[in-house]
Amino acid sequence: MSRLEGACIFGQSGGPTSVINASAAGVIQEALKQDCITAVYGAAHGIKGILEENFFDMSKEDPYELELLKTTPSSALGSVRYKLKDADEDETDYKRLLEVFKKYNIRYFFYNGGNDSMDTCNKVSKYMQKVGYECRVMGVPKTIDNDLWGTDHCPGYGSAAKYIATSIMEVYHDARVYDTGMITILEIMGRNAGWLTAAAALASYKGNGPDLIYLPELSFDIDKFVEDVTRIYKENGKVIVAVSEGIKDKNGKYISEYGSDLAKTKDSFGHAQLGGLASTLANIVKEKTGAKVRGIEFSLLQRCAAHVASLTDVNEAYLAGQAAVQYAVEGKTDYMVAFERAEGPEYKCNIKLLNLSEVANTEKKVPLEWIKPDGAGLTEDFIKYALPLIQGESRPPIEDGLPRFAKLKKVLARK
Repeated sequence: MSRLEGACIFGQSGGPTSVINASAAGVIQEALKQDCITAVYGAAHGIKGILEENFFDMSKEDPYELELLKTTPSSALGSVRYKLKDADEDETDYKRLLEVFKKYNIRYFFYNGGNDSMDTCNKVSKYMQKVGYECRVMGVPKTIDNDLWGTDHCPGYGSAAKYIATSIMEVYHDARVYDTGMITILEIMGRNAGWLTAAAALASYKGNGPDLIYLPELSFDIDKFVEDVTRIYKENGKVIVAVSEGIKDKNGKYISEYGSDLAKTKDSFGHAQLGGLASTLANIVKEKTGAKVRGIEFSLLQRCAAHVASLTDVNEAYLAGQAAVQYAVEGKTDYMVAFERAEGPEYKCNIKLLNLSEVANTEKKVPLEWIKPDGAGLTEDFIKYALPLIQGESRPPIEDGLPRFAKLKKVLARK
């Protein structure tokens, strides 16, 4: 083992999840145990916190509050969507990072996020190697979208899937209380990969789910959609549809753009800002059928519902952070921690490492063979894949009937 002494810094990036702080706990608690790690810093708002020299001394935190991170939603240190330019194009940010790393003797960099975050992680790693500064860089996976390449699944997905399936089962019952007809359209997150919307099939598996499920892996045909909804409505008087916010027509245009200019707004990574799809489809269906139609957008609720988190997800998120530190201390660098499902009837996932350059900006989509031939549902193979990921109950401790989340002091690091 190659021993490297120095400080470590941890940052969170991209959209939050209900278990991203479990990974933070895994990194921070494990790093505090390592005698070769001389200081443990938490960056405020990811990479920007390092660039602005705005980060916290995590050794100053109460151990109980660090433990509570496991059941606290969102990004406790603050997140960011900041795209580093290629170093060949502009070295400004990289030179600043190197300056800060040297000043604080940062020799370990752990970055927790999804596709774009792994891109950032990869760029930082390659630049430090290029300039000859020894720093071990490890990516810690996170995304409710479940679209990181090379890993069986991503921390954050299981809990979001559990929330979606549970909420749909509840909506299913609510939508059937009256003797009048109603069509309910549920909008679920997912830009290019339909893993989250596919989770609606778990509710169907229990007999309380949508009649139709549409993923962005297939082109969306509005005429066929209206035809399917109308047919089911005439047969049953009740229809529930689950649809991914990222569905597009055959020309590649977001359906949400049909009723809004929101999708024309781009973030720093060039991603369209999505939303409003349920309302758009609801208006179309109401006009065509004359039925009572409700459009429901799950929005942020699906990524912050720590009260219904999967214990499997929490434990694996923690393990991912813990493993990142352990591997880095052993001498590994330039990798992302990933999961590999073991063969056999019992669910078990093992840790493996993936090269950052292979993971960065590569999306994993729902296999087309898991989508039913009519394009409006999921097969049994998806159910078998997803069920183990939502197992177990994880809830924050309760005080006065309400959840008790972590309260970090966030003591600024000084040099």
